[in-house]
Amino acid sequence: MPKLTIDGHEIEVEPGTNVLQACEMLGIEIPRFCYHDRLSVPANCRMCLVEMERAPKPIPSCAMPVGEGMVIHTDSEKVHKARKGVMEFLLINHPLDCPICDQGGECDLQDQAMAYGFDRGRFEENKRAVTEKYLGPLIKTFMTRCIHCTRCVRFADEIAGAPEMGATGRGENMEIGTYIESAISSELSGNMIDICPVGALTSKPYAFAARPWELRRTPSVDVHDAVGSNISLGGRGGEIMRVLPRLHEDVNEEWISDKTRFAYDGLRRQRLDRPYVRRDGRLQPASWDEAFAVIADRFGDLDGKQIAAIAGDLCDVESMFTLKMLMDRLGSPNIDCRQDGAKLDPNLRSSYVFNTTIRGIEDADAILIVGSNPRTEAAILNARIRKRWLKGGMSIGVVGPQADLSYPTMYIGAGPGSLAEILNGNHSFADVLKQASNPMIIVGQGALARDDGSAILSKCRSIAEQSGMIRDDWNGFNVLHTAASRVGGLDCGFVPGEGGLDTDGILDGAASGAIKAVWLHGADEINMEALGDAFVVYQGTHGDRGAHRADVILPGAAHTEKNGIYVNTEGRVQLGRMAVFPIGEGREDWKIHRALSDRLGKSLPFDSLQDVRMALATAAPVFQEIDVCHANPWGEFGAVGSVSDQPFTSPVSIFYMTDPITRASETMAKCVEEILGHAEAAE
Repeated sequence: MPKLTIDGHEIEVEPGTNVLQACEMLGIEIPRFCYHDRLSVPANCRMCLVEMERAPKPIPSCAMPVGEGMVIHTDSEKVHKARKGVMEFLLINHPLDCPICDQGGECDLQDQAMAYGFDRGRFEENKRAVTEKYLGPLIKTFMTRCIHCTRCVRFADEIAGAPEMGATGRGENMEIGTYIESAISSELSGNMIDICPVGALTSKPYAFAARPWELRRTPSVDVHDAVGSNISLGGRGGEIMRVLPRLHEDVNEEWISDKTRFAYDGLRRQRLDRPYVRRDGRLQPASWDEAFAVIADRFGDLDGKQIAAIAGDLCDVESMFTLKMLMDRLGSPNIDCRQDGAKLDPNLRSSYVFNTTIRGIEDADAILIVGSNPRTEAAILNARIRKRWLKGGMSIGVVGPQADLSYPTMYIGAGPGSLAEILNGNHSFADVLKQASNPMIIVGQGALARDDGSAILSKCRSIAEQSGMIRDDWNGFNVLHTAASRVGGLDCGFVPGEGGLDTDGILDGAASGAIKAVWLHGADEINMEALGDAFVVYQGTHGDRGAHRADVILPGAAHTEKNGIYVNTEGRVQLGRMAVFPIGEGREDWKIHRALSDRLGKSLPFDSLQDVRMALATAAPVFQEIDVCHANPWGEFGAVGSVSDQPFTSPVSIFYMTDPITRASETMAKCVEEILGHAEAAE
């Protein structure tokens, strides 16, 4: 490994390391604008210039690979003069917008002008002005501020796989934008705001709303898909003002999807802020005592087997656990967290998690995607697949919906028949999987949430075993979920007990009259008409589908308003934290179950969230460790049976609207209209 000397300190680094990275290993800060750890190196801002002995002029440290015996100076007079000169040139045309710029307080240009810039400008010519560009409903542009670092161009091309940004013109006439004015179609476009080092790209929904020092930052996790992206919630007063990514190399790196970033305005709209009881055919406001009295009166006359509960996609694990215990005490085995009817086996964890882990995708060399569109179901995970494809040596096959995934794929077929061809070795992709060193399969809910889902699951298991995906050092069988609550619900046992009904059975029972009462815990994606004349209790946050059907509404707390555990698709236990208090009379969900249990005479033994978590960890040891992915034992799962010829479809038809929060979001509605609407018009 090469050794070099930086400011008198000798350091040994890996081959291929650049000088900038070597400097940072020693804790020496090198200013930069165009360089970004996860993007290609353009070396066009020249802010990272350093002095190298025997070189005729300063070198760009981001683009210079280290060499044996190099001697680098980062604090010499020549370096200081070069940096001041570069900064002076950058500021020639930069407008004096700092007082009204949304980037103020977290702007790289501000910081570096203070640290490395000159104390006056010597240019008296007129500053150039650039027309603002339309990039859609999410990104607000001030292109006069642009310093041509091209980070946004490289991100769109390399990370997002949507090469819609570019540069036109040369020199002072160069402008960054879309070649044809249109909304950016990528599901990851908001990340361009984060990586823009100046205020050229800012958040349109957040424009002029708050300053960064006014916000209280709370670390949490995203619930709009099953990836579990780590986020930072910016709250002021009782309101979430913005959502930013939080670094987690194993999950989302430093990116988040646009749905994660911009759907927070849905937390303010159509909220359930007090209990309601249906009287004379209409939902009317009520007190908690009145709502509990109605529930106690209706539940009191029922046998436990006449009561059922369904958990929705945004539920935290603690609330599902306490609701399960309440149903147990009422004598009801009819509970299910799979509101889409997915035929998942709750008895074997390796059958329903992403065993390879999200980071493990980077070690795979062949992927078979079954019944899934990862780009809309898990945009961050799809970006990880693209990252692996960019390295080369990756083959990707698709069975199911045919879509642009931002990387080339081999389309194998639309339905189960193609799985049979691979299993029988009659398709060329079967050989690709067998010859791969680390093959993997991704099974989506589009393949499992159907009547023959269990047989499909069995076929996918057989493909995994036959293709060499299951080894002591590698498990290539993966289930991609779409719901943040799904793995946590399966882990804590929110599934039918002995003789109990699953979601389909509960709906059939309600339609026939066998089920007299149904508790919908944030469950909005089921067929409400199938509930028939059943007494429905809806516990949730928004006036969505479940609330419209309810006879009693109990207002719960959104994920930003409570402390809760969420388990992502790879089985990683993570903590969501309270950033603001619940709206109105809303309460944390486990507290609602605890209070109602007293009213029903079935008291739960919990007085604090800590009590709930201790009982949860005892009942399911997987909850004893946070932020850890363990290897899961392999075994038999799925059922042998006939399968339908019906093609697989993705459960996510509209990326921007998948749950009550995103459906209530005005920003997401604009995305559907301006981005998806424009795309459909173009087609």
